[in-house]
Amino acid sequence: MTGREGKLSIEGERAVLTFERRLSFPVKAVWAAITDPVERAKWFGVTTIDGREGGTIDMVADGPPLPPERKRMTGRILVWDPPHVLEHEWKQPIVEDGVVRYELTADGDGTLLRFSHRGLGVRNATGFRGGTHAFLDRLEAHLSGTDLPHWTVRRVQVIDSHRTGGEHA
Repeated sequence: MTGREGKLSIEGERAVLTFERRLSFPVKAVWAAITDPVERAKWFGVTTIDGREGGTIDMVADGPPLPPERKRMTGRILVWDPPHVLEHEWKQPIVEDGVVRYELTADGDGTLLRFSHRGLGVRNATGFRGGTHAFLDRLEAHLSGTDLPHWTVRRVQVIDSHRTGGEHA
């Protein structure tokens, strides 16, 4: 299991970020938080989704301190299998093109979320690790109805914990 903190794997000149999170919410609730533009806006940022295979996704993340045009991510939906799999291209000006995949599996009364981001360069994947962790923490807080962690603060905490070998949740 890759764990909450995520794992960075190197495949040639590209990297794969993978995270596994057990969320105490049913699959349908997690699916809605990931795919419903109104819900996604609360923890990630403004999102437009044409929810179907071959549809499109367009997002502008709230957290990173960059101009909107640098944060904008677009892509084609490669897999749309409600409420279990969303896979889409990740095209963003600041990184290499990649593919993001959310897989949701029932786990008792909760959900096991497996998240991966493939195709990033090694340096960019290392930088994205803390930010992705922060967004997944924000997703979990959104589902719980608790205050969302500040993206930049949480990202720095995660990066610092990786440097010291611990995880400060």
